[in-house]
Amino acid sequence: MKKLVLLLFLTTFFSFSQTKVKDTVTRKATISFDKKGNLVSLKPETPPLNQIAGAPPASYSYFWELGDGSYSKAKEPKKVYKKKGDYKVNLAVTNNYDNGKPPSTRPKTVAITEITDDKSEDIASIETEDGFKIFNNREPVPEEEMIIVLSYQNLLDYVSSGKLYLFYNDKEFKNKNFELLETRTHFGEREIIENGIASVDDKNNSNENVASVDDYTYFKKSFSIEDENLDMTLAESKALFSDVKILEFDAMNAKETRNVFMSFKTTPDMIKDTSATVRMRGVYVPDRNYKNHKKKTLEMEIVTSHDPNKMSSNGTLINYRLVRLKTLNFKTRFQNDGEGPAKTIRLETDIPEMFDKKTLQIVDLYPKCPICPKNEIVNYSCLDTIIKKGQIHFTFKNIYLPGSQQKNVKERDSTKGFVKYSLKFAKDFHKIKTKSKTSIFFDKNEPVITNYAVTRFKPGISIGAKAGYNYFPDQENPKSFFVGATISPYKSYRFYWQSELYFNHLETGGKNTTSPLLLQQFTPPILLSNGTVVDAAFTQTSNSSKLTRNLIDIVPISLRYNINNYIGVGAGPQLSLIMNETVENNFSKKYYAVNFGQNPPIQGNEITDLQESNSSKTTSKNFSKTQTSLFADVTFGFARIGPSVGIRYYKNFEKEFDYWQFYGIWKF
Repeated sequence: MKKLVLLLFLTTFFSFSQTKVKDTVTRKATISFDKKGNLVSLKPETPPLNQIAGAPPASYSYFWELGDGSYSKAKEPKKVYKKKGDYKVNLAVTNNYDNGKPPSTRPKTVAITEITDDKSEDIASIETEDGFKIFNNREPVPEEEMIIVLSYQNLLDYVSSGKLYLFYNDKEFKNKNFELLETRTHFGEREIIENGIASVDDKNNSNENVASVDDYTYFKKSFSIEDENLDMTLAESKALFSDVKILEFDAMNAKETRNVFMSFKTTPDMIKDTSATVRMRGVYVPDRNYKNHKKKTLEMEIVTSHDPNKMSSNGTLINYRLVRLKTLNFKTRFQNDGEGPAKTIRLETDIPEMFDKKTLQIVDLYPKCPICPKNEIVNYSCLDTIIKKGQIHFTFKNIYLPGSQQKNVKERDSTKGFVKYSLKFAKDFHKIKTKSKTSIFFDKNEPVITNYAVTRFKPGISIGAKAGYNYFPDQENPKSFFVGATISPYKSYRFYWQSELYFNHLETGGKNTTSPLLLQQFTPPILLSNGTVVDAAFTQTSNSSKLTRNLIDIVPISLRYNINNYIGVGAGPQLSLIMNETVENNFSKKYYAVNFGQNPPIQGNEITDLQESNSSKTTSKNFSKTQTSLFADVTFGFARIGPSVGIRYYKNFEKEFDYWQFYGIWKF
């Protein structure tokens, strides 16, 4: 019976283990198609979805590359090819509200051997995008692939040959976020290497001269404008991105549209903050004989799963010193996943106290509509903003946003919307991490809760000047002063570390110690040089000892805590290197005549011929001795940056060298 139970247990265990292994196997999607002459009907075959609990219904979205430079986002697109030939079709499937990675796919070749339908169309015009567009098929997730599309159109009235640049991997971040896997071109575009700009295959991989987050003033908006200063644009882009891909194209007809597809893999070292915004910049030169160009910046939010309802900001890592000069951008995206259109969408967004809600500016929004007038009832589409304590409510009124499950809705992008807004910092706030989320209400449905958008500050470095006086209560006649410097994070809120380095000068002793007069008899008497015989004298001795030290005091690291804006405490170890130490000892003995005419006898004149004295001076070798101690202190003043004063007590491991330190400090 026991053997049977054990067998059943092992069978169950291994069955469970096998199920787990199967769950981790990469899912696959396949491409199938039906061909009638040059009309091809494409269809994906996808694995089952793993619904995220509590999320809207899981679904797939699709991005097809049709092999001739065109693309489609439809689930089952139909394509009429213009020419005979073999076309390599690629499919990227994105899983929304689904646990796990997107299904992988293999490209499939479609052979067109006859032309039976002459209703083929050119690539859709992007004239409304000012002739240049850069977009992605999905948001970046660490260790997943994504596709970037550069779509460009010749708006000139003649055939032209030009260039395309794609800059990526923001220098703002320590690690690179993207690896370029493949570039797919269909119109003879070719990669080049340009003087002064390294291509992806000829780049400097160092992270030196990293641009700070505050250099991103160029990225306050995504834009596409006609600009003649190409050299400045390329120099700016090179300063902000570590990698670039450069392509040349030839013989592009007027009004013609072309697409370039690039596959990127997000690296394992991609910044893990899922509310962070990363960027790529595209530059389009329609005619390489001239400097005229267009530039666009693609902003992408890092995600852990493909959730269209998301909040993000560009305040992932901010320089606190320059924060007064910064305006932060936030973006809340949403998607109507219902079976019908939404008429009212309300976004209840948390606003941390560090931001001044009165500085709210709407940067961009979709569906496009004006801002609602205050205290008026309107019957047209508009965006209403209501400022509350700790929140701002954005309400789209009288709109029509179709649902992704709605009948006859084929384009998922039409079911998405967003609000992008900016805020400035309040006058007084602390250097602390904040996070905020948004509750999204579609009409009267239950809210969808977004992720947290996080704002963090760089630690920064603060150099401080420190000087003061040391008091040694167990030493005789102590005199000690010091001067030095500190290093710590800039203006930390509560806990922080601090290192210190000082020059310290110490003097102790130096006072004479004189003994009482003693009557001394000489047997036999002493004969002086002047013939005087001395058989008794008063004697008196004097001693003095002086210690002088020059030290280098090192606090390798201490832990400090700001109780509030004005009081701070700290504790840590200190190592003292004695640069040099000198000990001076002095001894003297004086003799005085005895006046026996008084009772008792009294002191007469000094007998200088009998005077005795000697002195010694001992100097230790440089840095031959060390001291260790522990300290605790408290500061008063402006605790986070200074100026402030402090009191510190040192417990020294050398006997009788405990001391108090009184100092002033100012950090910069």
